[in-house]
Parts: sequence; structure tokens; C-alpha cells
Amino acid sequence: MKTFHYGQDLLSSSIALRLARKEINGVFSHETIQKVKASSDAVAKIAQGEKAVYGINTGFGPLCTTRISSADTTTLQENLLKSHAVGVGEYIPEEISRLMLVLKIQALAQGFSGIRLETLERILWMLENDVIPVVPEQGSVGASGDLAPLSHLFLPLIGLGKVHFKGTIQKAGEILEKLDKSPLQLGPKEGLALINGTQFMAAFGVKIVDRLHNLLTHANITGAMMIEGLMGSIKPFTAELHQLRPFVGNQHVAQTILNLLHESEIVNSHLNCARVQDPYSLRCMPQVHGASWNAWLHLKDCIETEINSVTDNPVVFDAENTISGGNFHGQPIALPLDYACLAASELGNISDRRIYLSIEGDTPGVPKLLLKETGLNSGLMIPQYTTAALASENKGLCFPASADSIPTSLGQEDHVSMGSIGARKALRVIGNVEKILGIELFYAAQAMDYHAPMKSGEILTAIYERVRKDIDPVVSDRILYEDMETAIDLVKSGELVALARQVAESEGLAFETEWSVLFSY
Repeated sequence: MKTFHYGQDLLSSSIALRLARKEINGVFSHETIQKVKASSDAVAKIAQGEKAVYGINTGFGPLCTTRISSADTTTLQENLLKSHAVGVGEYIPEEISRLMLVLKIQALAQGFSGIRLETLERILWMLENDVIPVVPEQGSVGASGDLAPLSHLFLPLIGLGKVHFKGTIQKAGEILEKLDKSPLQLGPKEGLALINGTQFMAAFGVKIVDRLHNLLTHANITGAMMIEGLMGSIKPFTAELHQLRPFVGNQHVAQTILNLLHESEIVNSHLNCARVQDPYSLRCMPQVHGASWNAWLHLKDCIETEINSVTDNPVVFDAENTISGGNFHGQPIALPLDYACLAASELGNISDRRIYLSIEGDTPGVPKLLLKETGLNSGLMIPQYTTAALASENKGLCFPASADSIPTSLGQEDHVSMGSIGARKALRVIGNVEKILGIELFYAAQAMDYHAPMKSGEILTAIYERVRKDIDPVVSDRILYEDMETAIDLVKSGELVALARQVAESEGLAFETEWSVLFSY
């Protein structure tokens, strides 16, 4: 896809990211323009009429019974942006601000919000010209829309707030002046349409879909390397076993690991060993990783429903039919975001257990602490402390944000989702698990060293050699954090997954499974 038609084409997580990164072009079709104009005309008609319609000719929240004159419409909408821009804390990453713009354009372009085409085009202009609003991370309770972050996102439309521009943070009004753009005067309902919605938590959700998928794929790779390093059995990954409990995630993981271990000399060297069963952290990867894959699939489906939805209030069908409902309430994605947070944490928990297992010294030929000469040397004792700390931190972050609700708006908004908090926590947990898997990659390569000259299959051998290109084997104590950071960067970059696919294609091997299409995005 080279061109995406906002409000008309179906938005996926990957397309949203590509739009945010300007890898594809987003436009408005003639049909979309007509729908947006019709909705805007309907709101203008309502604003001039006698019938009270929330947010168009009334106040907001508990002030919904206060009538506003048509002469004060612009002031009402601008006051809404100013008064609701109350976010605090660190600024969210610029890419998530970009995603928020993309998701808001998609929602507004469907023609049920009363937004003017001029306003919609200005939002698209900001995205295309890298005038990206600065948004604080805290302040949304995840219902009535992500009010505070979305207010910050759209203050630049009226010449207020701050923006990222050419690598610096500057005042929005000054940048608009430099670029010969005047601040907009908002029309009826426009302020409300801009800040009602779930685009803050949904933008985080898109990033979580992307980064959790990368984690899941790397967990299979590092787990397979640990099977090699610790001479684990491949029998628990047999297809017939998983057909008896056919969760798609479990089957996908089992088949992926079998593909990675295909024709491994290390595996073949101990097929008839006396060991009956491996510890759970090796044997139960299909069940544990697979459950997290299933959680990812649920998250993706929920997020992609959300980012193609209208989450405004009231929804404008025409001048005679507006409905004040609750499409802004974040609960439909707040629960899946908490589920995804737990799913990510579990990948870190089981990875830490494999790391611990690798230094126990119970595998023939693999020394305790993954070093032959210990005593004077501590070997790889201490990086496991780091993974234990990260896994423990994640457990504390896994309490579901959506389990809480604090009434706001003088009780008018008496149940909220806290989905924005869950979304931020989930991304933080994912960052911690990226570190754990990087350290497992480091340990697994060290364990595999002791089986030379035997090699793994083609794919894992290529991955092992890529690791060894940047990280030398540990033969005596040295500073390890730089090696750990290198391994973590390999996981975060996705380079090893790309390498696995490249080797599989060039050698005529399987890396993907029959379930890979289901787990694409």
C-alpha cells in the first residue's frame, strides 16, 4: 500500500505505524470529504437551533444543562481545549504523538463528529510537516475520552501549547508563524470532537501490538537457543501432542521451535539420553509462550476494532439525530491492555527461569555459572540478579489498572477505565522484558559455546554467529553490562528475526508456521 484513504480504508496496527512514520501517504477521498462536510453542516444547523445538544450548545460534564448562545460557540470550544490541557509528567515519545494524530484523523474522517474539513486538513498538515504536539503522559482516567492528553495534542491548532519541530521543543504559535499558518478558530462542537476519544491509550496499544509481537518472536528464538545450550528434549514440541490441546498460540510456538531446531547436530547428539523430563521453563514453552501469543492476538483484534471506530460523543448522524452515548469509554481496550501487560511479564518470568537454569551446572559439558574456572571468577552469576530484579518489577506493575475506578466530573462520570495507565504500564513491562530476553540471548550463546564443534540447525547457527560477531565468549571476569546492552539492542531492533527469515528463505527452510498469518498485523 502506497496511499491510505482516511475514514474509508481499514486501519491496521502496522498501517498506523507506517502512516506515523510517513512510510505511506494518507489522503482524504472525495467520498470522505463529502461525509465530513455533511456532518459539519449538520452541527452548524444544530448550533443555530433551539434544541439542546450536548457539547454543541451546552456546557460540558456536570455543566451539560447550561445553555450556550450561538455567539459563544467558538469561545466554548477553545475554552474546552485550554481548561482540559492539564497533563503532567514526562512527555510521551514523539512517535506516540504521531500515532495519536493518525488515529484521530481516522476517527474524525468517518463523518460522525461534526469536524470541519479545514480542521481535519490542518491535523493532517501537522503530521505531514512534522509539527508534532508535545503531550504529557499523565492525567487521563480513560473515559470521557483521553481528555487531558488529547487537549495537549490539539492546543497547537489554536496556536497554543508546544510542539516537536526539527529536533527541538518549541511554542506552537511561533512555529505556525514561521510556517505562515494562522491558528484556527474552532467551530461548533470541534473542541469536543477533538478531545473525546481513546486515541491516547489506543496509540500506546498500537505500539504494544508491535513491540509485544517482537518480544514473542524473540522469546521463541532465545528459548530454542537455551534448549540447545542445555541439551533439552524436542519431544515436548511434537505436533501430535499439541493437537490434543489445540490453542493456536501453543501450536505456533511448538512448531516454530521445531523449525529452529531442524537438523541440529546438538539435538541429534542426545536423542537417546537417559533424561526423562526437562524443567518446565524448557518443556512448557509452548504452553507459556503460547498463552502470551493468544493474549497478543486478543489485543490486536481489540485495538484494530478500536482504531477504526468512532469514539466521539455525541455522535452526529444528521441534524435531527444525535446520540449522547459512551463510545469514548476506554473499557473495551483497557482490559485487553492489562491482559497484554500480564502476557509480557510472563515471558520475562519464564526467561529468567531459563537463565537461572543455565548457570546451575546440571547439563553435561556446560559448567556452573557458564564458566570453566570459577572462584577467582564469578562468571555469569550476577546478570541473573538483573533479570530477577526486572521480573520482580514487572510483577508489581501487573496489577490491572482497569480494576480501579475513581469518579470524576462531580459524579457525572462515575465509572472510568484507567486504560491510559494500563497502556503506559504495559509498555514499561515490555521494555523490561526486552532486557530480560537480551540477557537470555547472551547466556544462551555462552551455553552453546560448550557444545562446539557441534552446531545447531542453519537458522539458529546463523543467529548464534550474529551474536558472536558483537559479543565475545566470556572466558574470565570482565565488565558485562556493555555485552548485555549489545544483546538487548539485538532483541529490540528485530534484526535476529529478519535474519531468521532470510536464512530460512535462502536455504529453503521453514521458520514461519501455518499460524504465522494469523499472528501477523
